[in-house]
Amino acid sequence: MPRILFVYTSVNKTLTGAQTGWYLPEAAHPYYVLAPNNTIDFAAPGGPNPPIDEYSVKMFTDDESVNFLKDPIVQAKFANAKKLADVNVADYDAIFYVGGHGPVLDLASDPVNIQLASEFYRAGKVTSAVCHGPAALVGATDASGKSIFSGKAATGFSNVEEEQVDKVKDIPFLLEDKIKSLGGVYEKAAEPWGAKVVVSGNLITGQNPASAKGVGEAIAKALA
Repeated sequence: MPRILFVYTSVNKTLTGAQTGWYLPEAAHPYYVLAPNNTIDFAAPGGPNPPIDEYSVKMFTDDESVNFLKDPIVQAKFANAKKLADVNVADYDAIFYVGGHGPVLDLASDPVNIQLASEFYRAGKVTSAVCHGPAALVGATDASGKSIFSGKAATGFSNVEEEQVDKVKDIPFLLEDKIKSLGGVYEKAAEPWGAKVVVSGNLITGQNPASAKGVGEAIAKALA
């Protein structure tokens, strides 16, 4: 059975001091797509029980999101989440970065994470993320030292979506701009908040919360 590493932020405050963390449906929706046929482990820079974005708990009351927080298997995975420094790439077939504003603040600049993401990508393993999760990949490079976004189609939370949630000042960079600056071919849904999943070889990205299930499906297809 393939093994997948779900990576979460360990940050609970934005640059303005607003509460943040990982975004509930962006973990729950892919998890329930992938859990039946894959072994899933959790990890975060700080290890166990990474902070959740409390707003996402209020916003998303669909069955998967509600069940995810109550699921005893999921709770055990959070309690036993690995520190990123303790992850062995050889143990996994795929890595998936859950969104929320947190990844822009810690994973994007974390040298341990940058090394980890680069190793997954260079090994040809599925390297995937949704919403703000692709921020965790902005430092990752291929074997030649080029950004893994260079010359590739990719997506992530759009500038207009960031403006609509009034969070531009909460983060150090806008993800759409960053992907473009790294030579990525940024793609987005026709309308803000629409689902968009982009598969570029072993790089799989989703734009926003609505894209999370689709990213899970794309990971499942890539591992099948």
